[in-house]
Amino acid sequence: MDLTALIITLLIGAVAGWLAGVLFKGFGFGLLGNIIIGLIGGFIGGNILNWLGVSFGGTIIGQILTACVGAVLLLWIISLFKKK
Repeated sequence: MDLTALIITLLIGAVAGWLAGVLFKGFGFGLLGNIIIGLIGGFIGGNILNWLGVSFGGTIIGQILTACVGAVLLLWIISLFKKK
C-alpha cells in the first residue's frame, strides 16, 4: 500500500467514524476514535453488505457509506454490552 492509498483509507475511516458517531449518539469520537471506528466499520460493513448482496459502488462516497453502515452497526453492538 502506498502513502496515497493509506491517507485515503484513513480519511475514509475518519469521515465514516465521524458520520456514524453523529448518527448514533450526536457527535464524533475525536480524530483517532473516528478513524478506528471507521476502519473497523468498513471491514464489518463490507462483509455484511457483500453477504447481503448490496453494493454502494467503488467510489469514495460508496466506500464511506459502506464504512458508515458498518460503524453504526458496531456502535449499536457496543451499546448492547455497555452498562447504562
